[in-house]
Amino acid sequence: MEIGEGFAGSGAEAAHLNTVLGHRVGPTGTAFASALASPTTGHLPFLVVWEPNVPVTPATVFINKAAIASDRHGELTWGAAQAGVALGVTRYASERFGLPGTADDYVLIAAVWVDPEAADEQLVLHNNAEATYDALVAGARQPQSTAAIDALRSGRLPNNPYLGRSH
Repeated sequence: MEIGEGFAGSGAEAAHLNTVLGHRVGPTGTAFASALASPTTGHLPFLVVWEPNVPVTPATVFINKAAIASDRHGELTWGAAQAGVALGVTRYASERFGLPGTADDYVLIAAVWVDPEAADEQLVLHNNAEATYDALVAGARQPQSTAAIDALRSGRLPNNPYLGRSH
């Protein structure tokens, strides 16, 4: 199981994603199916598609982290952000999985933030494509928890505005 996080852009069009990539058979596959089958008010998990009737591979479930706040927010979430996730997943899969069909053994869960104040669909698309790709690359690297522990042991605090030097 590979867990990643990606952030791209700024302002209301910024994208923030969390990804879980793992084998179709096993805990990630179970979580994938459970997420897809468990919509809640304001959160409607759905399969990411390259175009209508052509899902991306690995199969990807899109889960919106922000409840849909307006018609426009829904359009940006289910349209531009979804298309950005499709681009990011396909870019990553084309680099990682060399042989056709090898990505089919995996599933991906993408938890996606789209700000209800977002307006520019091209920026939403671009930022989600970048954040998705970055999250998948990060998940394939050394586990982030290990990287954080190693950095803290060496005396380096994270680049986080909520953590001051007094910690």
